[in-house]
Amino acid sequence: MTGGQHSAVIFFDVNETLLDTTELKAYLARRLDNRPDLAEGWFTSLLHYSLVESATGSWHSFGEIAEAVLQMTAERYGITLRDDGRSVAETLAAMPAHSDAADGLSALRNMGYTLVALTNSSAALAEEQLNATALRPFFSRVLSVEQPQRYKPDLRVYQWAMSEMGQPAAQSLMVAAHGWDVGGAKRAGMHTAFIARKGQALYPLAPAPDYVASDLRQLATLIKPLR
Repeated sequence: MTGGQHSAVIFFDVNETLLDTTELKAYLARRLDNRPDLAEGWFTSLLHYSLVESATGSWHSFGEIAEAVLQMTAERYGITLRDDGRSVAETLAAMPAHSDAADGLSALRNMGYTLVALTNSSAALAEEQLNATALRPFFSRVLSVEQPQRYKPDLRVYQWAMSEMGQPAAQSLMVAAHGWDVGGAKRAGMHTAFIARKGQALYPLAPAPDYVASDLRQLATLIKPLR
């Protein structure tokens, strides 16, 4: 994307980048004795233990890790998990899209880019999420880490995704609302765009992204069209 080059494929993270996690956080807080602070800690631990899986050569689905980390969080703080009538995976599947998502995706696709979802969620969950929010038609492919059985930001995930799409790193852009995700993609050689959702920040020790935008609508104004 820099130096006059264009990215032919734009890869998108799904959870938090495209989908609003507000209700998920409220759900977690309710189950954790109405403790919003512990819900935030759950997110950090979820990333931690997904990377433990990758580092140790183990594999469990995102939903399985999410439930396990929820149990660990409750045990750590001496809390009995409340029954909310839904699992974490069911709550993840019901998250709404951010208000800017459809407009931004539509603009980028109309500019000539191929759009691909690249998620730590299972393929089935991602398909359910994107279909429920009417975002699925924007994407040519939905790629899940369950195929390489490694979690982002393992560099092998980004390399696998680019190989799946037949694209070199110079023609690939990763869009995410997580500093760890854009940091991993950048180290894999991809162009990157950070979506500065509320509460998110870049990792200062990672290479700077090529783009920083407040939302997907703004991102579409920063990227040049292919045609």
